[in-house]
Amino acid sequence: MSGIWIAIVGIIVFALGYKYYSKFIAEKIYRLDPNYVTPAHKYKDGVDFVPTNKFVLWGHHFTSVAGAAPIVGPAIAVYWGWLPAVLWVLLGTIFAAGVHDFGTLVLSVRNKGQSMGTLASKLIGERAKKLFLFIILLLVVMVNAVFAWVIANLFISFPASVLSVFIQIPLAIWIGYSVYKKKGNMLLPSVIALAVMYLAAIVASYVPILQIDLVSYFGGEGATSLFGASATSMAFLVWIIVLMVYVYIASTLPVWKLLQPRDYINSHQLLVGLGLLYLGLLFSNPEVTAPVSNGQADTSWFPLLFITIACGAISGFHGLVSSGTTSKQLNNESEARFVGYLGAVGEGALALIAIIAVITFFPTAGEFSATYSSFTAASGAGLTVFIQGAAQLATGLGIPASVASTIVSVIIVSFAATTLDSSVRLMRYIISELGVEYNVQPLTKTHVATTVAVVSSAALTLIPQGPKGFGSGGYLLWPLFGTSNQLLAGISLLLISIWLKRLGRNYWPTLIPMLFLMFMTLWAMIDQVITEWAPWAAGSDWLLFSFGAIILIFTIWILLTAASVLLNGKDDNIEKSA
Repeated sequence: MSGIWIAIVGIIVFALGYKYYSKFIAEKIYRLDPNYVTPAHKYKDGVDFVPTNKFVLWGHHFTSVAGAAPIVGPAIAVYWGWLPAVLWVLLGTIFAAGVHDFGTLVLSVRNKGQSMGTLASKLIGERAKKLFLFIILLLVVMVNAVFAWVIANLFISFPASVLSVFIQIPLAIWIGYSVYKKKGNMLLPSVIALAVMYLAAIVASYVPILQIDLVSYFGGEGATSLFGASATSMAFLVWIIVLMVYVYIASTLPVWKLLQPRDYINSHQLLVGLGLLYLGLLFSNPEVTAPVSNGQADTSWFPLLFITIACGAISGFHGLVSSGTTSKQLNNESEARFVGYLGAVGEGALALIAIIAVITFFPTAGEFSATYSSFTAASGAGLTVFIQGAAQLATGLGIPASVASTIVSVIIVSFAATTLDSSVRLMRYIISELGVEYNVQPLTKTHVATTVAVVSSAALTLIPQGPKGFGSGGYLLWPLFGTSNQLLAGISLLLISIWLKRLGRNYWPTLIPMLFLMFMTLWAMIDQVITEWAPWAAGSDWLLFSFGAIILIFTIWILLTAASVLLNGKDDNIEKSA
């Protein structure tokens, strides 16, 4: 069977979902009002609250949520067969992710651009807000650790990509200045910036001196460097330090100086990447060699599939971006459908091509099965297989494999860095909110809160020891990332459902995906915490058990409180304007 047919069916489903279902949600459920004064105008400050063109904002939102996760999760989940993964991506995007991302954006816009944590206070009480903020804080610090780890490892594995990624920063600052100070157009400069980035990637692929290969600088693989650490470990340490310094600066700058223009460049990069892969698929017409379903799997896809593919089907982190940064930049409420729902569809399209790239990469079914021999093996190989598979698709357009691999790694790193920037900024907001809640004034200061965010993220990335050597934090936390992410999405959908019920509207389109998601995720998380990670389990892991137990207890507490509120219909101060 040709991979093209999977792509065709997927694109048709996404198009129909956006055209009809998102329109129904916009008009009948959320009831968008083009005359509503959005927080971007009401609280305009030129730093966080900035009215933004919908295409630029879509670029920021799309690239902030489309990090490495919609690639890594699907690339692992095909272990159970390509059909379950494809179905979850398609149905999850249309009926869960789109509704969730769109809904958290509208709810925040209708309430002063406040975060979901603050809105939890208005909807289900002050105690629930504090619990929710702590869950969000734990998730965000995990996101920071995971994505910092991914970026550092890609820099080490693909040193030709580093120059291109670094060049993007001054280009984005130049674009931000040109657009917001000189009132220029962002489209042409961003296209030029993208061309410069890809030119740098192509040249670096052929010129070794332009490849920033820290491992070779420290003596090469197997060499012992400073303090007895390996060259790879030292390279990893240096990259993490560089990344943390960068995100500190990036997360404290006004959004127009770096965040928006860089995200706009990345939105074009994402479209170019998707175009290369889908066109490459069309011209190369590869056969699917992975099984439709894996009857020999050592773990059941039910319920693990629904937490392995989080981003790309539905992700709680998207709600943090929608209510944390995107809602503060929405120019007109009528544009929320385009930014929120279409952003989810874009990520679904990325997850779909990630699946196709992996399941068409192997020449035979036997080679696929050998690489995906177990769930553990799939988890370790997924990202690398995607990069190789994506490069193979791109060669269908005549692009050399080495250049294609570099460009794909540049795209992944750019997305991951965008997510990391937004995540640290969100973490700063959350720490400041907690500082207000507990009257710890220093934490309400921008640079103090950012320092806490960056230092804690770096520590969680670097300190834990594991199978990947020094700094295995991001790798070790990946199993918990999926469950925590989905629990957060479920809570956000529940908050939207409560809001809709109090407005007297149909809340079933948000309640049904919430019930499904919570059932699957709680089942998976209870099983992991009690039977896999607990001190009495054979594969005990204190890091995952500690984080998992805290998140699980807080989530159940919030759910019980929210369920009581939903049934009782308690009044509140939530914005009720239609």
